[in-house]
Amino acid sequence: MVSTDRRTAILEGAARVIARRGVRGLRVEELAAEAGVSTALVYYHFKDRAGILHHTLEFISDRADRYTAAESDAGRADGTDDDPRRELARTLLLEFQDVPEVRENSTAWGELRASAVFDPALRTDLARAGLVWVHEVAELLGRSAPQAPAPALTASAERLTALLEGLSTRWLSGLLREEHARDLMREAVEVEIGHLGRL
Repeated sequence: MVSTDRRTAILEGAARVIARRGVRGLRVEELAAEAGVSTALVYYHFKDRAGILHHTLEFISDRADRYTAAESDAGRADGTDDDPRRELARTLLLEFQDVPEVRENSTAWGELRASAVFDPALRTDLARAGLVWVHEVAELLGRSAPQAPAPALTASAERLTALLEGLSTRWLSGLLREEHARDLMREAVEVEIGHLGRL
């Protein structure tokens, strides 16, 4: 296993441990065991706990980008994403997939978000990652409502991403059925695009 593979294994392990035990439950010894590496190697790659959290946040954001991009590429290849409204809904609904990688990502993201309330350094990293996501959603909204001003697109994207995070938490907690969460998200997309169309 090369160094990059070990680094990836550590990040995958960190995402699993954070999803399962939360940020406060993240112990380097447990992370090392989860990743199948030594604690010294964890420290070699990430220096300290703050470094682990910073890079794990980047890892789960990148992983979400990968599974979203793969689905979007598939939609463009088969012609189902010619409609920007459908592409936007499809992109957001990818967060409601009952597959381990998506459940783990969403749970870890929620745990990191909750911990950021008390951790200013983590809050900065999380805000940066959230801003990237808001801009991606705003760009998709802009393709559906090209006449809408940029601030309105950003505000709509903020509402949609915040709603998605809340719905995802409820779905993961078993408070909402997956299909109901998806229906609520689809309706919210239509409401936001309708609002932008009236500007």
